[in-house]
Amino acid sequence: MKTYTIALIPGDGIGGPVTRAAWQVLEQVAKTQGFGLASTVFPWSCDFYRKTGAMMPADGIETLRGFDAILLGAVGWPAEVPDSVSLHGLLLPIRKAFVQYANIRPHRLLPGVEGPLKAERFDILCIRENTEGEYSGAGGRVHQGTGDEVAVETSIFTRTGVERILRYGFEQARGRRGKLASVTKSNAQKYSMVFWDEITARLAAEYPDVTVTSYHIDAMAARMVMAPESLDVVVASNLFGDILTDLGAAIQGGLGFAASANINPDRSAPSMFEPVHGSAPDIAHLGIANPIAAIWSAAMMLEHLGEVEGARAIMAALENTTARGIGTKPGRDKTDDITRAVLASLNG
Repeated sequence: MKTYTIALIPGDGIGGPVTRAAWQVLEQVAKTQGFGLASTVFPWSCDFYRKTGAMMPADGIETLRGFDAILLGAVGWPAEVPDSVSLHGLLLPIRKAFVQYANIRPHRLLPGVEGPLKAERFDILCIRENTEGEYSGAGGRVHQGTGDEVAVETSIFTRTGVERILRYGFEQARGRRGKLASVTKSNAQKYSMVFWDEITARLAAEYPDVTVTSYHIDAMAARMVMAPESLDVVVASNLFGDILTDLGAAIQGGLGFAASANINPDRSAPSMFEPVHGSAPDIAHLGIANPIAAIWSAAMMLEHLGEVEGARAIMAALENTTARGIGTKPGRDKTDDITRAVLASLNG
């Protein structure tokens, strides 16, 4: 029997309960599908930072390298640890060290979930470049605290980075409905975004079976609201993809339904799976966090590991649960109640 080793990083706030929920579901699926799961829990979080001065130990990356996958809950506690510290101390180092350059976020309405739009049928796969671009961390500040202070933040776009994320998008579109939307702002950013557009056009010649459309970021934001059903695969830079996928979460009913995967496509290092939502300090103690995004992320993890039937079983259980009205309204149902309903659907 194949056994997968999974690193669990619950993180902060609601990250703990939603990760526990996802793991319960994963264990149940493993039993029925005939594979094994072995987990190791790491307490790396803002609380860990307060105690040690670091978001994870100095050997954290090497510790994670030996796992088959990473399942993360949520990271952040801004009242005590700045988001810039928590992000650059844990999430970004993992994504970059393991070359998880493809951030995948599916956006569609689960049965029984009402979104804010008139459109009820859309299925968008957003692919966000995940290791460079606007989040490269190149820059600095000088003359801090004086009237002459200067802050510089430089976006880094490499041919390797842009080409590989676009090629990944083309391959995904080829396996779906054959439509790819490439998102830039090349009318204003005449170097990096024109560079992106040029590579898109060159790669399009290799994929004659994929219809390619280039959009500016503002036009794409409007299209996701006005005509989401017209979109299939959307590829964007780190910053633009980050913004668009939060909009995608909104139209699919909220962050409680927004799953994501940080993929290393060549599998030379583990990939990481996490719900898009944050740690939600305001509700962390109430037991009402929606675990659906975390469970959906767990399904994406199984699919990546090759356990496709297990992933399908989880998604079917989620859809059956929401179709019965459970977990469809923010804050109405308890985390444990939603989890029990998903487990019951798996068993039923």
